[in-house]
Amino acid sequence: MALHYRSFGFQVLAGMAVGLLLGLLARSIGSGPGGDLNWLATALKTTGSIFVSLLKAVVPPLVFTAIVASIANLRALDNAARLAGQTLLWFAFTALIAVVIGLAIGLIVQPGVGLHGQALAVTKPDSFGGWLDFLKGLVPGNSFALSASTKIAETGAATTLSFNILQLLVISIAIGLATLKVGDKAEPFLAFVRSLLAIVRAILGWIIRLTPIGSAALIGSAIASYGWSALAQLGTFAGAVYLGLGLVLLLVYPLLLLANGLKPLPFFAKAWPAIQLGFVSRSSVGTMPVTETVTERLGVEKSYAAFAIPLASTTKMDGCASIYPALAAIFIANFYGITLHAADYGLIIFVSVVGSAATAGLTGAIVMLTLTLSTLGLPLEGAGLLLAIDPILDMGRTAVNVAGQVLVATVVAKREGILDEAAFYGEAELAPA
Repeated sequence: MALHYRSFGFQVLAGMAVGLLLGLLARSIGSGPGGDLNWLATALKTTGSIFVSLLKAVVPPLVFTAIVASIANLRALDNAARLAGQTLLWFAFTALIAVVIGLAIGLIVQPGVGLHGQALAVTKPDSFGGWLDFLKGLVPGNSFALSASTKIAETGAATTLSFNILQLLVISIAIGLATLKVGDKAEPFLAFVRSLLAIVRAILGWIIRLTPIGSAALIGSAIASYGWSALAQLGTFAGAVYLGLGLVLLLVYPLLLLANGLKPLPFFAKAWPAIQLGFVSRSSVGTMPVTETVTERLGVEKSYAAFAIPLASTTKMDGCASIYPALAAIFIANFYGITLHAADYGLIIFVSVVGSAATAGLTGAIVMLTLTLSTLGLPLEGAGLLLAIDPILDMGRTAVNVAGQVLVATVVAKREGILDEAAFYGEAELAPA
């Protein structure tokens, strides 16, 4: 996908600035008739929702075709089993570092202390995650990973169909492995999958070009809806989350690069377009094509990048699945006056490293959070405390997710001798940092 990263990046930054101003303006206008959103806030929310809906619409075919094609691409790699194993090992290793940092910050900052009894807006989460639900959720209920939900309202019952991305991931992996076993007989099917993947990526490319508008609407809507009051009450928690994200992004990742003989500046210069898009789109899957493109620009062998990035985009979540649940669990325990013990912290680490697939690369981390809370026996209603500022936090979480996805592919390629270091350094020194 041919994107002019420099001009595109400027457009996104300009969109964020415009969104900030529009959000403040909408906030200053006040509420509309009956306490509803005013016309500007409504326009921002509607535009942002349309942008997110467009991204979500291409997620199912993108996940299926990318995962199947990526597994099929293992045939083109020497020592494919070792590469796959090393990739998963580094997924777990970086997740472990991230969750330990999240726990350390939580124990030092103690977010939530002193808020018990305060009137914070609590909205019950739409979805929950428990280990039994997580394990059941791995088994597809049908061949298309479709699930139905019905809501009863005064106007009647409304049923909606949606894709279960975790089940779709399982189906895609199974079909991908089956194509390896079948061999040449699967070539016509793989040709169709690769063609469909190219078409879906082209459509996603059109949607991504709307990112400056979408980012302006999303940021403006968040500020218009929540203002600074929600952040004021939850400021310690929000600050702790962004501190943890910053430490992982700007300290841990550079140290891992240096430990593997790579300079951080060229890495971030070339990975920046994907990190930036992840920040504004709040979707690792939606960012996947750009993530794969920048990974290849960093010198990672194309066939390996085509395997590692689609897999990482659905399972590699240092921000959503490691830092955030650790801090959120400590915040909720403090808010309700519940004491956590060493065994509880061990469970948080286990959930973060093993259960990250529950996030499935979509916007938000509510399922992963409720999975953590249910494992610890903490009140699930506590997740509702954090929903007000979740869009603001999710931007930073997704940016770190995407950076970690590119990092693991680059580090594994370097360690396995399939990284083109000339391409890694290339013109990166001249690219915007």
